[in-house]
Amino acid sequence: MTDKNKVPAGVPEISVVMPALNEERNIAAAMSNTLRALDESGLSGELVVINDGSRDRTPQIVREQAAKDPRVRLLEHDSPRGIGASFWDGVEAAGGGAVVMLPGDNENDPWEIFRYFPLLSHVDIVIPFVFNKQARSLARNALSFLYRFIINTTFLVNFNYTNGTVIYRRSLLKGLKHRSTGFFFQTDILVRAVKAGYLFAEVPYRLGARSSGVSKAVSFPSFAQVVKGYLRLLRDMRASGDGGQGIFPEDSQTAARRGER
Repeated sequence: MTDKNKVPAGVPEISVVMPALNEERNIAAAMSNTLRALDESGLSGELVVINDGSRDRTPQIVREQAAKDPRVRLLEHDSPRGIGASFWDGVEAAGGGAVVMLPGDNENDPWEIFRYFPLLSHVDIVIPFVFNKQARSLARNALSFLYRFIINTTFLVNFNYTNGTVIYRRSLLKGLKHRSTGFFFQTDILVRAVKAGYLFAEVPYRLGARSSGVSKAVSFPSFAQVVKGYLRLLRDMRASGDGGQGIFPEDSQTAARRGER
């Protein structure tokens, strides 16, 4: 980051929010890889794991890691609240100047997104898009294409992907008035932020394969959440005249580039 955007001493540069629901087979590797990637990327960071009502050994595994590494913290949900609610709870607990979500399924490569952290010297959002689409099934890629087409044409944006490991400046997230708590939350944040005028960069990202289990993203409950979130965002965008320029935090690159600080 530039000097004006430098995180104060003692404050993590980045907070990794890691939602986990019944991920006992994947969570240890997900945490280990994230911590190693922070070290090898030269980033000061913290890992906030949200146990979203797991009924397996997920929380015990996280506690064991937290006992060994003070960068790891555990937040608990008594019952599943969803990935969006978990993300926002993580944001509230986060202390870093930037926030990124890495799910506890170990599907995402933290090295891939951390390499782009320096871009926060120029923008307030770093949005990855998957370039190795063969890592997912043809059906999953087709759904992703259809989803992206609907979002881009509805809201007049041009995203390559909206559901990845996006890096946000934390002050941007804290300033949002609406917080979607379902599977639509990433798209909701990005559309609202970009329509408000926040500067962003899209970057290529290599996706790994799940080592165990099945993704919870493609299911009827998640589809229902997406539809509900989409309709709420559509209503809000129409009511606000399609976004409009926002009032940007003083520490944002958008404010700096617009000469607002």
